[in-house]
Amino acid sequence: MKNLLSVAVAIFLTACVAQPIKKDLSAFEAAAPRSILVVPIVNKALDVDAPNYVLAALPVPIADKGYYVFPVNTTKFVLEQEGFYEGDRIHQEPTPVLARLFDADSVLYVTIHRWDAQYVFFTTTVTVEFEYRLVSREGVELWSEKKKLAYQPQNSTSGPPLAQLLSAVINAAITRAAPNYMPLTQQANRQVFILSPNAIPDGPYRTTQKK
Repeated sequence: MKNLLSVAVAIFLTACVAQPIKKDLSAFEAAAPRSILVVPIVNKALDVDAPNYVLAALPVPIADKGYYVFPVNTTKFVLEQEGFYEGDRIHQEPTPVLARLFDADSVLYVTIHRWDAQYVFFTTTVTVEFEYRLVSREGVELWSEKKKLAYQPQNSTSGPPLAQLLSAVINAAITRAAPNYMPLTQQANRQVFILSPNAIPDGPYRTTQKK
């Protein structure tokens, strides 16, 4: 009984420590944005295709949250016509300048910090790490968040040890050769924009509560 009580206390304390600090969203609520412009992404990872995948995955959770999202391909095309090609250059531009081009209420900046698959001891770990910043058309930061997720393929636990080892090696090799980042990316975006205690508030166009 004493051991069970100790375990229960440990779990309770761990849960308390894990609770995120509630962020101040008063600036967001005061600005009350209705539309969000998602600009091209800053990529600090080695995969040059990573920004395209992340950019394609962003509109859905934001729209689900109840905001108008400017089509990302149209946004990219218009910015290129204005001479803005690289994510780094666009992120350095004053937010009011970008917002005025589209008459957007706010601008979302996303940075990729990690997008890799690392092989260690017969297993491959796929990791994504993103940083998000939402800024009003006046240049005031309304909200920010960071998210890091990792995934390891599950190996078979049945059969002879040699067969299990061979299965682990094959799974790790397949994952390393062709890692699938999209499930992690979609999960990260959904957690940040919808499921997190510090997610952005519901927008004016959200008609149903999605879990």
